[in-house]
Amino acid sequence: MYDTIIKNGRWFDGTGAPSALRHLGIRDGRVATVSATPLDETGCGQVIDATDRWVMPGMIDIHTHYDVEVLLDPSLSESLRHGVTTLLLGSCSLSTVHVEGSDAGDLFGRVEAIPRRHVVAAVDELKTWHSAHGYVRALESLPLGPNIAAFIGHSDIRTAQMGLQRATDPDVKPTDAELRAMEHKLREALDAGFVGMSSQQLLFDKLDGEVCRSRTLPSTYASAKERRRLNRILRERNRALQGGPDVARPQSMVGMALSSLGLFRPRLKVSLLSAADIKAIPGVVKIFPLIGKIINGLGGDFRWQHLPVPFEVYSDGIDLPVFEEFGSGAAALHLSNQLEKRQELFADPAYRRAFRKDYDKKWGTRVWHRDFFDADITECPDPSVIGKTFGQVGLERGGIHPVDAFLDLLVEHGSAVRWRTTISNHRPEVLDTLAADPSVQLGFSDAGAHLRNMAFYNFGLRFLKRVHRAQQAGTPFLTVERAIHRVTGELADWYGLDAGRLREGDRADVLIIDPARLDESLETYAENPIPEFDNLSRMVNRNDDTVTAVLVNGEFVFGLGERSATLGKERTGEFLRAGRR
Repeated sequence: MYDTIIKNGRWFDGTGAPSALRHLGIRDGRVATVSATPLDETGCGQVIDATDRWVMPGMIDIHTHYDVEVLLDPSLSESLRHGVTTLLLGSCSLSTVHVEGSDAGDLFGRVEAIPRRHVVAAVDELKTWHSAHGYVRALESLPLGPNIAAFIGHSDIRTAQMGLQRATDPDVKPTDAELRAMEHKLREALDAGFVGMSSQQLLFDKLDGEVCRSRTLPSTYASAKERRRLNRILRERNRALQGGPDVARPQSMVGMALSSLGLFRPRLKVSLLSAADIKAIPGVVKIFPLIGKIINGLGGDFRWQHLPVPFEVYSDGIDLPVFEEFGSGAAALHLSNQLEKRQELFADPAYRRAFRKDYDKKWGTRVWHRDFFDADITECPDPSVIGKTFGQVGLERGGIHPVDAFLDLLVEHGSAVRWRTTISNHRPEVLDTLAADPSVQLGFSDAGAHLRNMAFYNFGLRFLKRVHRAQQAGTPFLTVERAIHRVTGELADWYGLDAGRLREGDRADVLIIDPARLDESLETYAENPIPEFDNLSRMVNRNDDTVTAVLVNGEFVFGLGERSATLGKERTGEFLRAGRR
């Protein structure tokens, strides 16, 4: 007898092999049978008819910031409802394994736009662990919805060992004893099953709080010697380094990529974050595949992390991380906890001159295109400006500079001015090329962070929509089988996780979707309050007709917009340890 039968579906096994009409029998959380003929349903507790549906492994999200939310709401239903059954914590050098509440608030609050007070409260009130092994036990005691894997954050272990003040002081170097202690923490995390370490060199990620406010993340202060010592451990254990290079210093990107090479030592798995097709510098997209081809051709094991959909961002006023990349923008975000002073700053003529100078500087490496004619106002107490760009508003107000039009509206209405722009991944033909590149990993959703800035929870579905549409139009750039492999089995293999496959004996983490509903509903976003964050309205995706059913460890957890009654109450997901199949 089977616990669940999924019948009559088009089955994809997650390896890229040809799909076929099959019937799946699930028993004890594993796929017991994959059959070309119908299965005996006698005594089966649940039968799912997947006629005209795709049956595939649950997707893997390799870049999230659920480190705080998982403690408060371990169901993580926003990812489950879009077919993600395994996700990775600990990105961008940030994790909650070792730091206490106040330091965690400073690390996560501003960089990831998660309200600091909630970070502090969650860690202070719920932390019961003091080691990586204890952290894993704590996660396994929660009623997890999806499966969890994790990086250990470089900034986490550096802060825990040195203290946040010393860890972000450019004149302070860790002692040899402190370096050995950091190495011990990394080894312990790898022993506990972490997939590797995340480290950040990006200099526009800033700290929250009062003690070290506006300093960059602790990992950015690490010397080459410190990074080499930690990377050596990752090499020895064949675990991954997730890195964030500094876009203003191309040498950091090249250096992190080259670290993948062996050269008389074990090679290092390296996955670097990338906004690959940056609107501000369109030619740079040609460099990414070239670097990957060269590094891997020389024997490295290198990947770019790439979001396979347009990188559209929203902002309430000036509260958007891209403003951190130039001085006047960073000065405003420094005052995000002093709103009256910030409003005064916006009205200051000297500040406006500095902002215009930063805005008009179009040369140099940057993320934001700095074009207020490419920034649409979506909400404002003044209805006359909704649907227009700040540039258009400036023209209508006597031809004033777009920066002045922007700041005038912020002086008048503050964060009630909501606007949007797309900063990268805006050209479909380039997205298609990158999606097929073997040096590219598909992910970078930032799920659980930037709650008011973006919503990429359904990035995998949007990617499959583009692949399916291209195939229907007779212009395929990937087969559906290969596309599903890219967001399931390929990622599981690289990170060494027991996930991403749907063959006999594999974990029964299953996604069933209606390909006819891979439609325009995937492109819009909605908003949903987060009770654990005082009902802060989070940007989300809602395409409930597309996802028929999601199963984790053989248990139904979500489908057609409805969550199971036990989700968040009973554990379905597990902590997946790297290297254990």
